[in-house]
Amino acid sequence: MEYVLTMILCAYVEGKTTCMPPHKFDEIYVDGYSCMLDGYTKSFDKIVELGRDDVNKFNIYIKFGCNENIADKTTTSSKPIESEI
Repeated sequence: MEYVLTMILCAYVEGKTTCMPPHKFDEIYVDGYSCMLDGYTKSFDKIVELGRDDVNKFNIYIKFGCNENIADKTTTSSKPIESEI
């Protein structure tokens, strides 16, 4: 099964949480484990990039998830129905 990583960057300011739209990475992972490890690494890197001052000032946090890659899968409703005659 293949996995994709999706991240959401959020801030908590003046009692209100605001999140950016989800960002889906192009990488495809062979398993959930490798996807999760990369999610933590990418989250860490982004927090470092933003810097201590902005992270603390805007209470920035990152949520991420690893989900099954369904981009190339066909739904059952779009498959032709074969009738038995």
